[in-house]
Amino acid sequence: MGRPPVSVIVVSRHRPAALSVCLQALTLQDHPAFQLVLVADPESVNLRPDLPIRRVSFDEPNISAARNAGIAAASGEIVAFIDDDAVAEPTWLTRLTEPFTDPAVLAATGVTRGRDGLGWQVRAERMTRDGLARTIPPGQDMQLLRPEQGEPVSTLGTNCAFRRPTLLELGGFDPAFAYHLDESDLNMRMAARWPEALTAIVPGAEVVHGWAGDLRRTGAGVPTDLRAIGRSTAIFCARHGGDPARAAERQWRRLLRLMVAGRLDPPQLGPLLRGFHAGATGIAVPPPAPVSMTGTAPEATHLPGTGPRPARLIAGWHRQAGRLRAQATRAAGEGQIVTLLLLTPTMLPHRARFVSAGYWEQVGGLWGPSEPGDSSVAFWRLPARITRESARIGRTRGWPD
Repeated sequence: MGRPPVSVIVVSRHRPAALSVCLQALTLQDHPAFQLVLVADPESVNLRPDLPIRRVSFDEPNISAARNAGIAAASGEIVAFIDDDAVAEPTWLTRLTEPFTDPAVLAATGVTRGRDGLGWQVRAERMTRDGLARTIPPGQDMQLLRPEQGEPVSTLGTNCAFRRPTLLELGGFDPAFAYHLDESDLNMRMAARWPEALTAIVPGAEVVHGWAGDLRRTGAGVPTDLRAIGRSTAIFCARHGGDPARAAERQWRRLLRLMVAGRLDPPQLGPLLRGFHAGATGIAVPPPAPVSMTGTAPEATHLPGTGPRPARLIAGWHRQAGRLRAQATRAAGEGQIVTLLLLTPTMLPHRARFVSAGYWEQVGGLWGPSEPGDSSVAFWRLPARITRESARIGRTRGWPD
């Protein structure tokens, strides 16, 4: 069975800088043919006029309704989602959609790194009826899993894909979840409708999620308003038979961790938790689940210039950064997938990011950690460290170990 056609949906609202970076990274995908659908506010929806993007103007603060607008505009049999504050590795879409050659697979999810570009944010989880994630031991290879005692694989909204007919039959995402648990509710409804269907966990399908700020959290990921989360939690638990008290306890522990870390002032804890409970008030009976969506997929225009490209690592000391960055910019301009590794003679932890010049840049100490699980200090010589990072980076940038 050949690979089915694919659409990628990006939803954005008033974050044009982050969106611009996200779109640029998508133009570097090694998937040879996919449609890009952008659902964004009127000012952002026209970003990158040089690209044949299917554009949907949408300016409501409701992630579920925005995603449904993207589904309606998508032409692919497979629909993938990534957030505007995320950057996809070049091999992301090819790997994420590969499991759909098996007709029993209805959904897939990859793995997501945090804002430092290296630490894990989410790898493999199941969703409980309480709206809380339960970790699945991650594997090196793809896993194909069914729901387990009613708990489906959790597909993080910034790194997931579904069969479009599946989404249409379920009615898409539920607009009752304007923020938080939107994809988790979809996972639960899909598991109830098709308890034997498979969801793929694809370790090689990686994105970096920056967690940009919005109306409910700061750019550092600290909550400023928990009312929407409280409302979504109450609806989720009422619909799926969960206990909202467990979710409230989880939020309290989260706030305490932020306070201990010095990121949240103690006087903020009470108002935030009261906001959570206020949002959950009065939802004893959940709204009805969505009915099926209808609509004929429009004709697709594929994003040009995607497909396999030569990949290259440029590495050296940080004191040579000016020259090496110019070299990386030239190579990226020539169409290569470029990673720039800048090392300092220190033990500083590494950080990685995708820069506007169109390449990935990783900076850190020669003896510092770069992979989750690394020791805080490891004594390397420069050639050996470059070899080690080349092998690690190459797994998602397209060159062999």
